[in-house]
Amino acid sequence: MDAGRVVPVQRRAEFEAEAVRLCGSDTPNRVRAAVEILAERTAERSFTERHREAAACRRVRVVPGAEGMSDLVATLPTVIAEGVMDRLTQQATVIIDARSPEDDDARTRDQVRADVLSDLLLSGELTVDPTATGDGPGTLGAIRAQVQVIVPVLTLLGTDDGPCDLVGRTPVDADTVRRLAANAPTLTRVLTDPIDGTVISVDRYRTAGPQRRFLRARDQHCRFPGCRRAAIRCEIDHTIDHAQGGPTALGNLAHLCQRHHSMKQFTAWTVRQHARGMLEWTSPTGRIYREDAPVPPVAFIIDRPSPPPPESAPPF
Repeated sequence: MDAGRVVPVQRRAEFEAEAVRLCGSDTPNRVRAAVEILAERTAERSFTERHREAAACRRVRVVPGAEGMSDLVATLPTVIAEGVMDRLTQQATVIIDARSPEDDDARTRDQVRADVLSDLLLSGELTVDPTATGDGPGTLGAIRAQVQVIVPVLTLLGTDDGPCDLVGRTPVDADTVRRLAANAPTLTRVLTDPIDGTVISVDRYRTAGPQRRFLRARDQHCRFPGCRRAAIRCEIDHTIDHAQGGPTALGNLAHLCQRHHSMKQFTAWTVRQHARGMLEWTSPTGRIYREDAPVPPVAFIIDRPSPPPPESAPPF
């Protein structure tokens, strides 16, 4: 991890101490974003300022390959690149799921994504849309990209330019987040505990799906130890299976990616959920892994005043 490269020399000891504390609480894959954001908040130049310069170098280029193939490489802001990949993946999934047993289409997900990208760039529409009917276009083109971003309210209001968290990936600049927020149909407000950062409540302008919103804010990503797949790309699992009487309640629900959801169902891994969303996983060999609900890597920081200097000893 090279997150500390932007930290001024005079603040590296402070950064390293806090980074070590963070690293002791989770896996390296999980803690990376929090450490990067911590480093960016101590940098002499803001992440947003440096991102503006980097974004000026965005471009598209072709790298010739062998056997008549080439790499089409686009250098884009991360949140845009993630959105492009998300939309391609959603569309590829619809195409694959629409196959019938009689179809001879054996393309992999990667191949379908590449074909969808080619169609959209060359013609502006998909050559084959399995959702289309004789009455008009299908729903494939209506699929829109989704990204999951955590942003402090002061950044949203424009009074702070600190980096925000593109969940499951890397920090994202404040300018981009504010543009996304300005065009988002809804925003979820997350209230966290000022001491330990635990999610306490969420609300939203629209009232549908309060459980789903709370769980997405609390979990952020797949809750299997070490997995960082963003919650928007995961399934909500009943810790105690619904078929076995498990309630559809916050204390019995958590996000799991498809892989780890299947592993919980079909292997000897087991899980129990405790207070405040803590999951206790037990491996097939009996080893126990504690999975605490993640603390948002961007949050308010209490500004504690420096202690007064000690009084000098009396001369007698």
